[in-house]
Amino acid sequence: MALTASQLATGANCLQTNVDNLGFNATSRKRYWSLLLKRDGFRKLLPRTNWQLQISMTGTANHCSALCDTLTSSTPTDSYEPFRTNESTLIIVRHGESMWNEKNLFTGCVDVPLTKKGVEEAIEAGKRLSTMPLDIVYTSALVRSQMTAMLTLTQHCCQKVPIIIHKENEEAEIWSQIYSEDTKNQSIPVVKAWQLNERMYGDLQGLNKQETAEVFGKEQVLRWRRTYEVRPPNGESLEMCLQRAVTYFKENIEPQLMAGKHVMVVAHANSLRSIIMYLDNLSPQEVINLELSTGVPMLYIYKDGKFIRRGSPPGTKEAGVYAYTWNLALYKDLMLQRMLTKL
Repeated sequence: MALTASQLATGANCLQTNVDNLGFNATSRKRYWSLLLKRDGFRKLLPRTNWQLQISMTGTANHCSALCDTLTSSTPTDSYEPFRTNESTLIIVRHGESMWNEKNLFTGCVDVPLTKKGVEEAIEAGKRLSTMPLDIVYTSALVRSQMTAMLTLTQHCCQKVPIIIHKENEEAEIWSQIYSEDTKNQSIPVVKAWQLNERMYGDLQGLNKQETAEVFGKEQVLRWRRTYEVRPPNGESLEMCLQRAVTYFKENIEPQLMAGKHVMVVAHANSLRSIIMYLDNLSPQEVINLELSTGVPMLYIYKDGKFIRRGSPPGTKEAGVYAYTWNLALYKDLMLQRMLTKL
């Protein structure tokens, strides 16, 4: 479908903003623009721009042109398919605010839903991630994690349907089968795992944190909450939570990344602290001081067997601290062009 003059102008402004935000030098930005303008529809913008697109045929330009041609030729215009490179993306999201977060209660493994604010946080996370490639999603077995994942995916530009995978038993697996390949291709699998659940707080679950500190003392409650090896009464230590969460990550999620899949993990403060300790090689002291905001996604690039933290994609009302890779920058603008063609 041909783009209207209005859509082209809108696309030009969006692309200009995105390219400027990448932080490339002037020469790199010109080369990047030239690659984007090769796309059908956007090449019509070429006469209307003030850019001097005189590109020398250097090794870099040839490499970038070949990369762009590979991506665009392998990406169908009527469906979404994340491109494959030698790097993959890992997105980590702590669930949005829960009803017990709001009440300042120890939640642990008690299964409580999101608040209205938590729903809004999940939707905002989805907007931040709307142009990120996604193949599979992992959540905990708790509803606040699953609600966050589902609400986040409603904002994604691929418009695929998130489908929870049920493998509790043979009957559940058979009953939830999809028998249409086309439908499978238009869905994103969501895998539940109890190993990603929040740390089990034992006898503290359901108690008010402030009142508990008044009864047992702030120092004791702090030791229960933020000491690596100390367990709350009849609960898990952070070390115990780490063992189950990181073991699951290594055995199930990391192989997906190694295979080039793009993965999102939506879980909880302590299970995600545990995973981040593994990803960033943090010490026990460093991990207990790590704060994770509800509903704010964090991006890692997995490449050559290493995890590289890239910060958080920018929100709608804040400056971005998100460091793109070349492949992700290309992918984002290919998705932008696809959305504009559907207008």
